[in-house]
Amino acid sequence: MVQIYRFAAVRPERRYSGDIPSVPYDVVTAEEARECIEKNPLSFLRVSRPDAELPDLPPHDDRVYERAREVFYGLLADGRLQKDPEPGMYVYRAVQDGEEFVGLVCCVATEEYENRRIRRHELTRYDKEEDRTRHIDAVGANTGLVFLLYRDPDDIYTAIHSLIDGAEPDGSTTTVSGVLHQVYRIADEAALSHLEGLFATVPEAYIADGHHRAKSAVNVAERRREEGRFTEEAGRFMVVLFARDHVRIHGYSRLVTDLGGLTLPGFIDALLRAGWSIRPHGKVDASEYQVRPLATGDEPLHVMHFYMQGTWYEVSRPVDNPADLIGSLDVSVLQKEVLEGMLGINDPRGDPRLHYMGGAKPLTGLERLVDSGEYALAVAMQPVDVETVLAIADADGVMPPKSTWFEPKLLSGLVVHTID
Repeated sequence: MVQIYRFAAVRPERRYSGDIPSVPYDVVTAEEARECIEKNPLSFLRVSRPDAELPDLPPHDDRVYERAREVFYGLLADGRLQKDPEPGMYVYRAVQDGEEFVGLVCCVATEEYENRRIRRHELTRYDKEEDRTRHIDAVGANTGLVFLLYRDPDDIYTAIHSLIDGAEPDGSTTTVSGVLHQVYRIADEAALSHLEGLFATVPEAYIADGHHRAKSAVNVAERRREEGRFTEEAGRFMVVLFARDHVRIHGYSRLVTDLGGLTLPGFIDALLRAGWSIRPHGKVDASEYQVRPLATGDEPLHVMHFYMQGTWYEVSRPVDNPADLIGSLDVSVLQKEVLEGMLGINDPRGDPRLHYMGGAKPLTGLERLVDSGEYALAVAMQPVDVETVLAIADADGVMPPKSTWFEPKLLSGLVVHTID
């Protein structure tokens, strides 16, 4: 089972709950974070991206992490951030495009990650791990949420949602893109005990987003044990648990700078010779996040959409081996057979010819980048089924980079877990 824990969160004082929360540290560059901070000096990016305010220092200089701690405790000292008097749990509610997402914010033990009751489907990079490890240790807090999924055996989602029916949020903010984010504090002993009992029936949880934040929290716990600085809270990290069927998942688009010396007719011919079907898709709704497939059939199909020289093409073919969970993914076949096999892009993590765009952006963005001449090819992917992601994690599999884009995208600074 996954044991959940209460904690006394640090949260914005109600008057500041619309100003302090920010996008996560890893979705903006230092320059973008600096621009956000200039517009809003209360932005939590001052804590999560302290390098934005110290452009003359190397981004991993000790003084950068010290600045994060200084700003965090400054916000606490002046009352803009406040720590709840007693441990509790928190309901996180987001409303996006009319769709509601509701999850439970609590803590889990780092041992749950190590013993695989918290399961993952992505590799972490050491440089990103080390950055967040130093950040968590210096600030003495988990400043960002780890997004977990769970299979809901007994309608836990309904129980969580019932706790906020008719209630006023304890913190609320709306992003520039119009997404509403709210937090509700749960302090009632009976309600908390009921939640703990419900999750005692859940055998494992799965990281949807926040692999580096989770692994870094585990690293901090290990370091503090070794150095004699361990605390009970350092052995736990902050998560938000969403039922697997109450989230949204998108594909992750690819952008390629050139066709590796091939002309468009030559590239199309290479696809046909490799057994792909390719046909012009016709008009697409560029305000949508994905292209609606034309191909249908009784057998599983790879379906993806290429945008080249002003035209969308549907590229499809039957799946060779549906039992191969990772090998049968569209992103796996695209990388191996097209990007690598035809275009010579061998390193999906580091090749400068390959870039990615999160799937929650309209297709107009892909069209604009290709039409401008910056890229020769855009590939819009279909979303992976959530159950496939969980099955891969159950099998200790690792999905290719940038396979999934989960929503809601959670803000930082609405809820913080301190470990000192």
